[in-house]
Amino acid sequence: MERLDDDELRRWLREDAPHGDLTTRALRIGRQPGTLQFMARAGMRVAAIEEAARLFEICGCDAGVLTASGRDAAPGDPLLVADGPADGLLLAWKVAQTAVETASGIATEAARIISTLRVEGLHLPLACTRKNWPGGRALAARAVRAGGAVMHRLGLSETLLVFPEHRRFVAPAELAAALRELRAAQPEKKLVVEVGSADEALAGARAGADVLQLERFAPGALAALRQRLEREGLRPLLAPAGGVTAANAVAYAHAGADFLVSSAPYFAPPADVQVVIAARLA
Repeated sequence: MERLDDDELRRWLREDAPHGDLTTRALRIGRQPGTLQFMARAGMRVAAIEEAARLFEICGCDAGVLTASGRDAAPGDPLLVADGPADGLLLAWKVAQTAVETASGIATEAARIISTLRVEGLHLPLACTRKNWPGGRALAARAVRAGGAVMHRLGLSETLLVFPEHRRFVAPAELAAALRELRAAQPEKKLVVEVGSADEALAGARAGADVLQLERFAPGALAALRQRLEREGLRPLLAPAGGVTAANAVAYAHAGADFLVSSAPYFAPPADVQVVIAARLA
């Protein structure tokens, strides 16, 4: 899994220490050699550990990954080791720890939702939305992949997703023609339409939507919609969105969802990474 580039990692470091580490410099301990280790305090799906290791390297340390992104770690498992001068270890420490904890929290929750499905013999994909913190999409996408999920869409420039908010600017009588024009203008893209009711869903399907994104549909409402669509010979993919979690993923799958769309992993608690830093005898 390809890590984020050095420009992005250096940006993180500049944000945290735009003029260096004042405390370490004032204590005059910067050139003292030391060691650092990351360990899992609890079970977790590891993410962004390669970025963490590179942060230490950028700061003049040697670092090694012991548990790669996308792997599961048990409590006490070592994740990363680093060795180098105190100023490098302390400069990278919190940035690296926070990146791993945040990304691993996302990955762990994504993996939990997927595992809930797999235990029931269900193999629906989990697609995570772009509803992450501004400026953090690259790290969020890394975390989503580490959790075994996929990105729903990385941004507005790559996919066609017609929201109700778009349709407010189109007269209802002109919607079908507008969707046909949209498909003609971007023929290589799937046409996704978000809907909030069964009637909106039928209208979108009749207008040629490839995917119906079902906003806040209960599993029972999804199942009923599937039957209505099939009676008309319509078979768009159905993707429930809004409120999809590990608690209801199986119910949505049994109701006839083709894949799940969720933001839940972004709001999961961060993973807990223990950091041990020690001075090294010369």
